[in-house]
Amino acid sequence: MRAVPSILHIDMDAFFAAVEQRHKPSLRGKPVVVGGVGLRGVVSTASYEARVYGIGSAMPTAVARRRCPNAAYLFPRFGAYHEVSQVVMGLLREVTPLVEPVSLDEAFIDLAAMPDGGPGTVEDVRALARRISDQVEQRTGLTASVGAGTSKLVAKVASDAEKPHGCVVVAGGSEQEWLDPLPVRKLWGVGPATADRLLKLGATTVAQLRALSESELVGLLGHAWGGQLYRLSRGQDDREVSPDRETKSVSVEDTYPHDLMDRPAIRAAITELAERVVRRLKESGHTGRTVTVKARGHDFTTVTRSETLAAPTDDPRLLIPAALRLVDGAADAATGQMHGIRLLGVGISGLAEYAQGDLIAELEGLAAEEDEADGEPEREGEAAAVRAQPDPAPSAVPGATAPSAVPGAPSAVPAVTLYGPVPVASEGRRWLAGKDVRHAERGPGWVQGAGLGRVTVRFEGPDTPPGRIGTFSVDDPALEPVDSAEVARAALPARAVGH
Repeated sequence: MRAVPSILHIDMDAFFAAVEQRHKPSLRGKPVVVGGVGLRGVVSTASYEARVYGIGSAMPTAVARRRCPNAAYLFPRFGAYHEVSQVVMGLLREVTPLVEPVSLDEAFIDLAAMPDGGPGTVEDVRALARRISDQVEQRTGLTASVGAGTSKLVAKVASDAEKPHGCVVVAGGSEQEWLDPLPVRKLWGVGPATADRLLKLGATTVAQLRALSESELVGLLGHAWGGQLYRLSRGQDDREVSPDRETKSVSVEDTYPHDLMDRPAIRAAITELAERVVRRLKESGHTGRTVTVKARGHDFTTVTRSETLAAPTDDPRLLIPAALRLVDGAADAATGQMHGIRLLGVGISGLAEYAQGDLIAELEGLAAEEDEADGEPEREGEAAAVRAQPDPAPSAVPGATAPSAVPGAPSAVPAVTLYGPVPVASEGRRWLAGKDVRHAERGPGWVQGAGLGRVTVRFEGPDTPPGRIGTFSVDDPALEPVDSAEVARAALPARAVGH
């Protein structure tokens, strides 16, 4: 066990949504939801203003819309997120050579690998953690939360303890005292379903969980997970920060707060997971050949199914249909009659190197094709709304109603123009909500929505005041898409661009 809390976990705050607010002045201080915006969409990230209404990651977008109809619902712009992420990871590598990126918006670093041996006291660690947080904000315009501990587990939990823009350092020797009062959900890997099962044994806090024997946890959760949770509750985590860890597979999985009971819900969830896997596959610079789907039933019965393609690929048009083919059999085998699925996972293995292509264009094209397949009609009300002035009242948005009362929510929803999720194709171009564009006369802006042959654009940028709205024909030759990475680079301070 380390004497000094020299492992740090840096986690960007509401990263995707924060980038959107940084690049779109009219959305600052207002609820923003990033993810799939169509009928089958799932929330990827919600801004803190949107979280007040109970919106969170992995929630169906349809549910989010009911809770906050006037939020801005945007497709992800992965090119922009990747550009900002590169700046953050570059900054961390200036601090120490041991940097382990976990995803675009989070990483572990080991201060003990610093050339001078790293900080020697808790106060030194705290000062360095705050300096890292300040530098992230200076170079990106975004905030990050930092946690420091003697293990990855403690650092990870600490980074989440005081979000947003928090800085929590857990001194060596005080880990158990610090962990004990926390809810069991704060431990790594404990989702709603596991928390519900632990509640039956009277364990709602880490201290109560620690009072259970290993055999009790194994009997409740199985040998692997029960034993791991027994160790985690005691702060036992000896994993090292590993920047050069070989990638053998790429996978994601989600445990759902309520069992998925019908086939459309299961297939929508597996599609969202597969999209995330494809995204990570591309970000790592790999292709993959074997697709694996995992399904876990209400009684923890777990079934996996795999399919090996003819050749390694990173094409979502091949990988996602493979996952959909596999999930039907896996779900049927994992559930009994009238019972649902509590966990789904998608993985891709058999990895090979490849030259990365145009990530954002392919992903946006896939999202558009899927929404068009949903068959959602264009609505005349939306065509009328796009001719409105900036920031209409909630009643100007067709179908908008006041959100259900949520404890702690403000009495009025901030007015944010919201247009339909229908993407419109014109000469191979996709006008997706949130997409960056440039008009030959009016300059840069972003798509607020499209319908009935029109596309609505708000003309503004990262360093401008909130802009005005213009409506154009979808085939207007003066309007062109812009690479989101280009927008992100332009928004970075000059000292950060050379990453």
